[in-house]
Amino acid sequence: MTGAAVLYLAHSLLRFRNFEARGYDLGIFDQAVRQYSQFNAPIVPIKGEGFHLLGDHFHPIIAVLAPLYWIWDDPRVLNLALILLLISAAVPVYLLVRGWFSHRAALLAAAAILLWWPFQAFINWDFHEIAFGVPLIGWVIWTIERRRPWTAVILASLLLLVREDMGATLLAVAAVLALKRHWAQAAVLAVTGLVGLWLAVGVVIPYFSAEGEFAYWDYTALGASASAAAVFLLTQPWNALPILVDHPLKIALLTAHLVPLWLLPLLSPYALIAAPLLLSRLFNDRLTVWGLVYHYDAIIAVILLLAAFDTLRRIRRLRGSSRGEYRPASILPAGLILISLAGGAVLQFTAEREHQIFPLHWTYTGQNWQPGERAEAHQRAVDLIPEGACVEAADTAAPHLTQHTYTGLAGTLDEDRVNWLIIDATQDELGGNDPLTPEEAFARAERLGFETITADDAGLWVLHRDIPNHPVCTEYQE
Repeated sequence: MTGAAVLYLAHSLLRFRNFEARGYDLGIFDQAVRQYSQFNAPIVPIKGEGFHLLGDHFHPIIAVLAPLYWIWDDPRVLNLALILLLISAAVPVYLLVRGWFSHRAALLAAAAILLWWPFQAFINWDFHEIAFGVPLIGWVIWTIERRRPWTAVILASLLLLVREDMGATLLAVAAVLALKRHWAQAAVLAVTGLVGLWLAVGVVIPYFSAEGEFAYWDYTALGASASAAAVFLLTQPWNALPILVDHPLKIALLTAHLVPLWLLPLLSPYALIAAPLLLSRLFNDRLTVWGLVYHYDAIIAVILLLAAFDTLRRIRRLRGSSRGEYRPASILPAGLILISLAGGAVLQFTAEREHQIFPLHWTYTGQNWQPGERAEAHQRAVDLIPEGACVEAADTAAPHLTQHTYTGLAGTLDEDRVNWLIIDATQDELGGNDPLTPEEAFARAERLGFETITADDAGLWVLHRDIPNHPVCTEYQE
């Protein structure tokens, strides 16, 4: 755990120093938690003027990180919290595998989960609310195994504070409790999951949303609404199955999760807990969530790894083997560790640091230890922005400005307020819910009377217009 923490911390700090962290998502969460730390509503200008983040997703649990800003007022404090949450997931993994097999197998399992590609991808993406669910789901499975069903109900219920769709995960945990014949606890958790899902998606998010509704119904392949999708799944499940494998990215996602685990999770009831998390992505219309480079996979990885060991335990019982050392229980995690190390070595043949499933390669080979030309240009650009400014910044510059300015992305701020711009001309789109192209951003800047301060510094342009900082912008950080 200490070794992984050092490696994660080095990679995370180097990413930030090299301007690889982004407004989406580090800047967004920095603005939200920073506002919580000031006992304000989580208004996030990166998402738009007056944008209340609880109108986007339901994740009130991030407010518990607010006191960290009283210690270190910096966006990187969120990544420190992320690292602690991820490495803590090794504890329930170790305890469960040690109870099922041996100390050696448990140590290998803990090392495997910490090095495995979903954890690396998460660190390479920066903070996200799902980080709270990664260790929490491990402890839920631990309590089920220790025959503490009411504790499992309590811990699983905390997932409702992590993300609005965790109500479906509670239903899956309830199904596992039912299979274990904990009928009362299963019923309570199922009702809790349904009520929590309804409250988050049907009440809280619409209340805070400017549109008055939940904006992420992206499952039109199943139906135009949640009720239509439910009817489709219940009446035509055979027609839903092909949707799960109708794109190479979906096949790659399933392969990356299951094949290295020898398909063993498919034989464990604990795999049911991962089903809502995985299926919600595969049924989604958005191609981006099918990829292997996001934060979503870390919580799935913990579930499937434990499910694989659960299956090995069942196989050992069927074969009449004694409790303790069991060779496959050591070979499986050792194989994951070898794949992680080999994956990092293979990446030396690619040039991009982003969108890799083993991105720590860049840190342990030293290729990101020195800032490049682009990072130095970013630093020069952000150094020009004064405190309290109303600035629309490049996505990669935004996390470096949220600490002392009112920061949005191109086109997200009120045109009467914005007085500084950082435009990245190397990007096709400049981020945000309704992204502008660089050409559109330059045309808008000309219309608003901006003048160029820095022109094409490694693709970055800094522009300014001589209007005072608006009170909304100066008061945002107070």
